[in-house]
Amino acid sequence: MEFTYFIGTDVSKNELDFAVMRGKELLFHKEVANTPESIRAFLKDLLRLPGFSLRESVFCMEHTGIYNNHALACLHKKKANICMEAASQIKSSLGNIRGKSDRVDSIRIAEYAYRCREDLRLWQPKREVVQRLAHLAATRSRLLDAQTSIGTPLKEKKAFVHKRVLSQEAQLCKGTLGAIAADLKKTEQAIDTVIESDPELKRLFALVTSVTGIGSVTATQIIVSTNEFRDIKDPKKFACYSGVAPFTRESGMYKGRAKVSHMANKKVKELLHMAAIVAIVYNSDMKRYYERKVNEEGKNKMSVINAVRSKLVLRVFACVNQNRKYDKIYTNALA
Repeated sequence: MEFTYFIGTDVSKNELDFAVMRGKELLFHKEVANTPESIRAFLKDLLRLPGFSLRESVFCMEHTGIYNNHALACLHKKKANICMEAASQIKSSLGNIRGKSDRVDSIRIAEYAYRCREDLRLWQPKREVVQRLAHLAATRSRLLDAQTSIGTPLKEKKAFVHKRVLSQEAQLCKGTLGAIAADLKKTEQAIDTVIESDPELKRLFALVTSVTGIGSVTATQIIVSTNEFRDIKDPKKFACYSGVAPFTRESGMYKGRAKVSHMANKKVKELLHMAAIVAIVYNSDMKRYYERKVNEEGKNKMSVINAVRSKLVLRVFACVNQNRKYDKIYTNALA
């Protein structure tokens, strides 16, 4: 699509800064409260501009989690064109910069949208059921973190602290740990209910979990991260997104060893790592592959585990793209 107006939006908890550009020309900057009422009022002001049209405009903003929600809801209701970019992507495109403010950041975002206007990918909202699944998965993750932060120190103290002191601490934390365990159980039941209630989620969940090593938690995170395999359809792109794809660093005579990038979804990477460990133990093919690479070829263990992660990603996407469950004794029909 060809755009005439580029609106850079700097998002914070309490305010939104809008920088409105027509081509390269900055028309004006405006700061409004991050509330639906203020955003709707700003859109009415925009529509009063001579020649302004939402169809010929694009709103560009950074990912800031839940702080984006009011702006996204109001803009999507008006059928506006929205582009969501990673903050690191915009920052890297600016070169060497000095100083920053909300006003300046909104102008820089608008300039980024103008420069990259031919490559912008328009944002599409996730289905409501997927959004609910994402919130429940995040809640489960926070509950697990709380459980670990309380329970792990109690376990580690067993060999170093007097039993009477340890018993007192365990008794004090018993109610909290019990409540967290009960809330975790309720959350997992709610996640199962959401998946069972939607045919598409149920189908994808069955396909993803058919791969040995991929459990319910990992499958849920993959489905949410890929937006039901709509935003990320290529397994290589997902491997890059999850930080399991190695990249080489070469310059002239220097030939560096291929390494994975730190720019990744660390939660997905952690879950894929645990899935790879399970696959090595319970999948005979993966186990033979791991033992051959480590014992016979002398490869680094972590490099081989990372290769197993990549293989799991490829298998998951193959099952989804072909709409069939993973077959451990699959034989090619052309063989």
